[in-house]
Amino acid sequence: RVLVAWNDTAVGWRPEACIHHLFEEQAALRPEAPAVRWRDTVLTYAELEVGANRLARRLRALGVGPDVPVGLCLERGPDTIVALLAVLKAGGGYLPLDPGYPARRLAFMLEDARVPVLVTETRLAGRLPEHSAATLVLDSAAAAAAIGAEDPSPPGTTTRSDQLAYINYTSGSTGVPKGVEVTHRAVNRLVCRVDYATLGPQTTLLQASSLSFDASTFEIWGALLNGGCCALHDELVPTGQGLEDGIRRHRVTGMFLTAALFNAIVDDAPERLRGLEELLVGGEALSVDHVRRAQAALTGTRIINGYGPTESTTFACTHRIPAPLDAGVRTIPIGRPIRDTRVYVLDERMQPVPPGTPGELFIGGDGLARGYLHRPELTAERFLPDPFGGDGDRLYRTGDLASWRHDGSLEFVGRIDGQVKIRGFRIETGEIETALAGHPAVRRCAVAPREDAHGGRRLVAYLVAAPEAATPGTGELRDFLGEQLPEPMLPSRFVWLGDLPLTAHGKLDRAALPAPRQRPVLEREHVAPGSAMEWRLEAEYVAPRTPTEEVLAAFWAELLDLDRVGVHDDFLELGGHSLLATRLVSRIRTTLAVELPLRAVFEAPTVAGLARTVEASRLDRLAPAAPLVPVSREGPLPLSFAQERLWFLQQLAPESTRYTIPLGLRLAGRLDVAGLESSLSELVARHEALRTTFPAVDGRPVQVISPPEPVRLGVSDLGGLPPARREREARRRVQDAARHPFDLVRGPLLRSQLIRLDSEDHVLLLLLHHIIVDGWSLGLLTTELGAAYTAHLRSQR
Repeated sequence: RVLVAWNDTAVGWRPEACIHHLFEEQAALRPEAPAVRWRDTVLTYAELEVGANRLARRLRALGVGPDVPVGLCLERGPDTIVALLAVLKAGGGYLPLDPGYPARRLAFMLEDARVPVLVTETRLAGRLPEHSAATLVLDSAAAAAAIGAEDPSPPGTTTRSDQLAYINYTSGSTGVPKGVEVTHRAVNRLVCRVDYATLGPQTTLLQASSLSFDASTFEIWGALLNGGCCALHDELVPTGQGLEDGIRRHRVTGMFLTAALFNAIVDDAPERLRGLEELLVGGEALSVDHVRRAQAALTGTRIINGYGPTESTTFACTHRIPAPLDAGVRTIPIGRPIRDTRVYVLDERMQPVPPGTPGELFIGGDGLARGYLHRPELTAERFLPDPFGGDGDRLYRTGDLASWRHDGSLEFVGRIDGQVKIRGFRIETGEIETALAGHPAVRRCAVAPREDAHGGRRLVAYLVAAPEAATPGTGELRDFLGEQLPEPMLPSRFVWLGDLPLTAHGKLDRAALPAPRQRPVLEREHVAPGSAMEWRLEAEYVAPRTPTEEVLAAFWAELLDLDRVGVHDDFLELGGHSLLATRLVSRIRTTLAVELPLRAVFEAPTVAGLARTVEASRLDRLAPAAPLVPVSREGPLPLSFAQERLWFLQQLAPESTRYTIPLGLRLAGRLDVAGLESSLSELVARHEALRTTFPAVDGRPVQVISPPEPVRLGVSDLGGLPPARREREARRRVQDAARHPFDLVRGPLLRSQLIRLDSEDHVLLLLLHHIIVDGWSLGLLTTELGAAYTAHLRSQR
């Protein structure tokens, strides 16, 4: 039963298929369907296919082929999805390089993966560490021109499904991160022909995870390999309000949340997730209480628990949680294996244990990674021959303890080793300890997880000072670690000990590590043997002085599990992080009725500083808006962020008319053509955007505003045609005019044409590129044109 019946998941659906081949099939089936949504930008399957083909050919010219890793350091946007697909089409595998990672971490990944090609963008290129890879800066004029000149057809590769699709680096127990090599077949198994979630042409998945987090594999390819839409989330760190806006704006049907973020949203306002058909949650054990509250608020949403390490490609098991939960439920199982996946619970002799007995969880099947990049010894240690499978079958040793339930689902029990999950991220405490040991003031150290007052987990570092060394403060230690480790790996508390507690066998006694004090001492003290101390302040405690400071200090004390907080205490030094910051912003919004961006917490990280920000926001709502003033025209004018994206997308497909906005106005009555021309001329003179072009200067696009010139309408007279043909011919001419692409460099980006049907029936056609106008602006343009024409007729200039 535990070896065969409960592992009867074999489907074997096209195991030879690669990711890009499956995408090309979807693009051929539904070329005009939306593939990617981001803000006001929509990429169709055809546009994504063409853009990726062109970039793939450029990557091939740089030497990319099967099993060649390509570094991608890009901010979230449509060009990122184009780049992912292009790397696969070129035959390579992508290595996500999160721009938020420390430079030393990125440098290690680039060197360890031996990346020959790096794809990035101008705003990030200068922040990257030194490297030897050939760099392709996507938004540079030279790269955009070269990519735009490439053949738009698929380049064709000999990639096999067992070859590299991407590399994800995870925390390493030896202090060295390890790169997990994931194959095309593993992604195919994760998102194609699955029954744990609804994935199809009507699906819109929200892509809110970092590319360095393997949940992004489900978010992106779960949509694109099934004909659905991938909606890119605006926020780098998701908040409840932001997710609510994204779900409504893009009509999202499904998404993934880490258990920690799920709990935070449920504690704040679970109704923000309304509208979802399916919500997948994972990364840590689920709280039954939070699931019950979510089910009560989200009656139309199916909640699914997902389990799986990076080495098994995002999910190995899933459990669709029944609604409502029975009253006697105390834990949420991790469920059953998904298709083409086998799971075993084994004892120390690699023999199966019966239901109800804990054992180590092993995973097999098509979802397994190829191994660890350039780490054959570690690969051999963790990926073992499958004693229950056929020749060549392997099992991944998870290090997780689990047990079978009698209904055939799995219950997560805990960990065997020092690996922990913090806010959904898999962390080896040994890697943090190795980094801490590099500080000159630290002689010995240990890092352990601790539960906080809210049921979450936080990391606590225990330190022994080096002889004669000046003991550093929390801020210095966090800054030191922040240069090497991602933010989720930074401890929230630092406790100094006279020595680390040991067992009778001389090993670290983790059970004897003391709990952090609720109120750390305020001054540095001598650390005597056997004593423990910590601090978070070097200044004297200052109590809140205003009502706003009192409210904020109370919020901080509750969120950070402290008995009091002073106005000069630093949020990060107290153990704050991005998830707690989202909770803080939510409390401020609901209690003080002030909407703050998440970055405000990090820009003003003290109670006093954030109180000033809150008060300023209140005044801004009461104060009149500042007057608009012209900026200097003496130097190059930069593009807005949205304009840069549109400019880049136009370079990928110069012949595309996707971003042409047509405006057709039917004019009834006698028409003064000269007056209409004059009115259009006045409109163009009034709005600089209508006479702006976008050449490149030193490799970067800039705005060039031309002086006003009179508008001359081209007039097509259809009066000589029979009345029945005039309407059809007018529509044909409008469609023909809209098929001609714009030249962003030479312009103009406003084209006009007048079609005369008879003496009192005309059609005015205005064609504009989206880079200079949006949908809201069209109403303004029409209103002003009507006012100018009326004024001309009345001679009221």
